[in-house]
Amino acid sequence: MPVNSSSVSDSLKAGQRVVAIGIGAVVAIVLAAALFVYLGLPDADAFNRSIERLFVESDLRDNAEIKLLEILAQSGTIFAEVQRTYLVVIFILMAFSAGLLVAVVVFLASIVTLNRRISLIQKSGIQVARMVVNRETRAVTINDHEFQLTDAALETLAVLAEARLDDEVLTGAQIEAVISGRAEHDCEEAAGATRIKRLRDALGNQLVAELLVKTVARRGYALSVGKDVIKMV
Repeated sequence: MPVNSSSVSDSLKAGQRVVAIGIGAVVAIVLAAALFVYLGLPDADAFNRSIERLFVESDLRDNAEIKLLEILAQSGTIFAEVQRTYLVVIFILMAFSAGLLVAVVVFLASIVTLNRRISLIQKSGIQVARMVVNRETRAVTINDHEFQLTDAALETLAVLAEARLDDEVLTGAQIEAVISGRAEHDCEEAAGATRIKRLRDALGNQLVAELLVKTVARRGYALSVGKDVIKMV
């Protein structure tokens, strides 16, 4: 059964919107924080202007007083330089934090989008255009991929394929009965479940195996492919 392409497209668009909104929110928060920090800092040149006003307005004649004002002026200059350095460091750290937050938003959005796509695939099954079960070569060809199977796995797949052609869902006991030739009431459900597990293991790809050989709740097992694509050789 093909995956609904419009649903996948809608999921991708939703993920892109989430990423865009998340990045916009992160940038807005960082810019607001940067503006708050910048406006909250004291004026680095206020102290120097006060010292300059003292020089202009005061009639200083004592060398000690003049020396004290010079020291204060130097302290103000040093404070202004230190403040500018701290400001640069703060903005660098904020830019680094913004980058990490953006990366986290993109990562989380990617996970959400991937989970949605996997969920859609699991609900829709995999798209199989051709499935050929070849008893002579003990292989099954799904689309353009060939899987070599054991005799037991091939028998299990053949039983499921024939059941799919008849629109049937088989329980584990029924699968075991068909393969072993015993009566259904003499077979255990666990034996059929074990055969299904071995078939999935033989197919190798866990995702493909789980979607191709699906478990129908309280009914049994069936192939999730169209009847017209199955060919027995």
